[in-house]
Amino acid sequence: MKTTTQESFLAGQGMARRSFLRFAGASAVAAGLMTSISSCKKNDGTDFQPVDIGSGDLAVLNYAYALEQLEAAFYTQVISNPYNGISADERALLTDIRDHEVIHREFFKKALGSNAIPELTPNFSTINFSDRANVLGAAKTFEDLGVAAYNGVGYMIQTVDYLVLAGKIVSVEARHAALIRNLLGLNFADSTILDMNTGLEKSQTPAQVIPQANAFLQGFKISAPGLGA
Repeated sequence: MKTTTQESFLAGQGMARRSFLRFAGASAVAAGLMTSISSCKKNDGTDFQPVDIGSGDLAVLNYAYALEQLEAAFYTQVISNPYNGISADERALLTDIRDHEVIHREFFKKALGSNAIPELTPNFSTINFSDRANVLGAAKTFEDLGVAAYNGVGYMIQTVDYLVLAGKIVSVEARHAALIRNLLGLNFADSTILDMNTGLEKSQTPAQVIPQANAFLQGFKISAPGLGA
C-alpha cells in the first residue's frame, strides 16, 4: 500500500517522471557511460570489484543510486527482522522510510537503464538488528550520510532537472534523519550536522562519503574518479 508521501513523490512537483527519464536517456546517449570493473584484493585478502560510476551527470546519478541501494537494503532488513521491543508506531514509521528508499532506488535504476552500475551487495555484519539502539544508530549514520552526500555533490550537477530532483530527494532524506534522531531522543539539528554559525547543513564530498558507504558493501565497491573520489 502506498502512503500519501509516496504518492506525492511519484506524482512529482515540477519535472514529471517521464520527463526525467527522457532527459536521462538523452544524457546517457550523449555521455556513453563506460563502467569499469576489475578484480582487486585488499590487504586483508578480501576480494572485491571496484565499479567506476563514470563522469558528469551520469556519475552523480549512479552515486545517488548506490547510496539509495544501501539505504533500501538496510531498511528492508530492519522491517523483515525487527528489533526486540519495536512498537507498532516505530514499525509503521520505519516501514514508510523503507518504502521511500525503495522508490528512490528503483527511480534511479529505471532512469539510468543500461548505464546503471550493478546491483550492490550489502554487508551489515557490524549491525545488531535485534537491538533498538544499534539499529537506530545505524539508521542515523545512513540518513546523515545521505543528506551530506547529496549536499556535497549538488554543485557538480550540470542538468537543471537533475538538480531539482536531487533537491526533492535530499529533502525527504533530511525528514528521515530528523525522525530517526527524534526516535533516539536527540536534537534533530545539532553541531554534528549543522554549521552553527551559518545555520546551514554540512556537506561531504564523494571522497569522504564513498569509503563510508563501501564499508557496508561486499563484492562490488564504488569507485568515482570522475567525482574526485
